[in-house]
Amino acid sequence: MPPIDLRSDTVTHPTPEMRRAMAEAEVGDDVFGDDPTVTALEARAAEITGMQAGLFVASGTMGNLVSLIAHVPRGGEVIAEAESHTLMDEQAGHAVIVGASARGIPARPDGTMDPALVHAAFRDPLDIHEPQTALVVLENTHAHSMGQPLTPAYTAEIAAIAHGHGVPLHIDGARLFNAAIALGVSAAQLVAPADSATFCLSKGLACPVGSVVVGSAGFVARARRARKLVGGGMRQVGILAAAGLVALRDGPAGMIERLAEDHVNARRLAEALAAMPGIADLDPARATTNFVVFRVVAANPGSAAASLRPRALRGRFLEALRAEGVLMVEYPHDTIRAVTHYGVDADDIERVIAACRSALAACGAASVPATPVA
Repeated sequence: MPPIDLRSDTVTHPTPEMRRAMAEAEVGDDVFGDDPTVTALEARAAEITGMQAGLFVASGTMGNLVSLIAHVPRGGEVIAEAESHTLMDEQAGHAVIVGASARGIPARPDGTMDPALVHAAFRDPLDIHEPQTALVVLENTHAHSMGQPLTPAYTAEIAAIAHGHGVPLHIDGARLFNAAIALGVSAAQLVAPADSATFCLSKGLACPVGSVVVGSAGFVARARRARKLVGGGMRQVGILAAAGLVALRDGPAGMIERLAEDHVNARRLAEALAAMPGIADLDPARATTNFVVFRVVAANPGSAAASLRPRALRGRFLEALRAEGVLMVEYPHDTIRAVTHYGVDADDIERVIAACRSALAACGAASVPATPVA
């Protein structure tokens, strides 16, 4: 049987309808503004998020980068969660390319930053020793807190702080629609307090490539220049944008509503794993979107596995899991991440649960019974 790949929701394959739309897409030179399919996608992205304009980019990282270039003057400072993707996983583009420093605020268990700490992080604009704060960034869903969705009320609170200091708010909404589905609100409600946002098409929405940046017309014009600067000006890219138009349709014809299935599958996996000896730091109630994050530990303190360092035991578990035909990935703080997505159904999750049970026994973490623990 083919492996079940839970390393990320970036491993999704496009739907048959996406493939047909891509093959038949009307195209033009997008650098000249002549690609009608890209134009339609950008308009749809703006509509669904309640923003004035959109910009199709190659990736979420590019989307965040061009947003920072558009917002932040050279030498400015960005406030963001300390382990956010923008600060930790984009090769310090904020420093290398934008020329900005960063001030990281630790996340609370729900993925939020303490508003008081955000307020205190703003620099004194009159002190010539300090950089000037230029932007606040939120990540929704917040990956390192196990994909917790940030509410419109919290976003509005942080936006009020940012705007009160005269700086904009940007949302890294790589999984924005997962947050919307989990909270039962629209994407437009989630980004309404912000000045700009990005969202990925190539994660849970199952498109092969791309993200979209949205914001005011003036901001998007600056971001479009920044996209060209970093080599993101693409030509007949309507072939890729066509898949995004399919994904962003309303109702069952699109890919947004079905994200709820991924959330159900993640909760089922989390509940089963949390009941297994050898699995630690996993509260199933926190599986509110499509992330499951956990640690593997030695259930028996006297076992050989108990003498292994956490990373070594994690490595043995992942290797044993791979032998069972299931892929997961290492995550920070000696944890493991599994991400549910299009192409993984409820039956697959049952296979994953059985494989995890076997892998725990194989790596010595626990001798797990063959039937689920009640």
